[in-house]
Amino acid sequence: MAILYLTEQGSTLRKESKRLIVEKEGKILAEIPEFKIEKVLIFGNIQLTTQAIKFLLESGIETSFLNIHGKLIGRLSPIESKNIELRMTQYKRFHDEDFRLQVAKSIVEGKIRNMKVVLQKYQRNHPEISFESFIEELDILLQELPRKERVSSVFGLEGRASATYYSCFGKMFRKELQFEFRTKHPPLDPVNALLSLGYTLITNEMLSAVVSIGFDPYIGFLHGIEYGRPSLPLDLIEEFRAPIVDRLVLEIVNKGILGAEDFERTEEGVYLKESPRKTFFTQYEKRMLETLQNPDDGTETNWRKLFTHQAQKFAKTLKEGLPYTPYQIR
Repeated sequence: MAILYLTEQGSTLRKESKRLIVEKEGKILAEIPEFKIEKVLIFGNIQLTTQAIKFLLESGIETSFLNIHGKLIGRLSPIESKNIELRMTQYKRFHDEDFRLQVAKSIVEGKIRNMKVVLQKYQRNHPEISFESFIEELDILLQELPRKERVSSVFGLEGRASATYYSCFGKMFRKELQFEFRTKHPPLDPVNALLSLGYTLITNEMLSAVVSIGFDPYIGFLHGIEYGRPSLPLDLIEEFRAPIVDRLVLEIVNKGILGAEDFERTEEGVYLKESPRKTFFTQYEKRMLETLQNPDDGTETNWRKLFTHQAQKFAKTLKEGLPYTPYQIR
């Protein structure tokens, strides 16, 4: 099953017989058998016919609308899960301050450990660079984490760890594109543009996973509650930011897959141009389908399946009051 990325501005997605057809100005750009589509991502000004919308809903194919730069606007999704018991448990656990604190600590610990592994692996491959003092700082924060008594303090520690990690991240780039510090809204340089787009994509994937299981995506345990923010997916992607998106961006830049000429600066920030954006999606799909081992049962899996696995594990955490174990790269 494939994810369909629609980026051709002014095009239309329609349903004909057992195919989805993308066309523009009377010219067919793509034909996709309906059984091969798992999800649709629509970027910018692209139209859907009523027949296509009906088919997507009836088939349970989640469709996300993003602006041209990758910011999520909204979703067209089938009727939400009937798992009201899980949502009621989620609400109850959210109001349990001790439980929420322990979950927040687990999430942040998983994120820091994965950032640490990314730094260690790069250092092994490039012995001319030393991250030892930064890795030691991450170790100090890991030792400090259990002593935190409020979620806000845990969140503050996560911010310190991220600042330490990103100060090393900029030293990993070996081509013309460089990184100094993280800028989000908007991204102010090409590397930040790639990071933001990648983080948006994995957030959207995790959003689909938690909704399909039956969670309320707006109630998180680390990120809490903020109007319109999918806090639970943001919680659950923390452990995946460094191993998926950061490693992907490093590979794309250091291998010269994308360069400075592939970006444009607008009043809203720096973003990928349309054609290079398609290149990024291709590389992203390769990463998401990368074969790896599920640490819980030893079975062969990939990052996309692991998202669902971790979301299901989190459901068990809520139902049974078990500790949450984030995925850790080796």
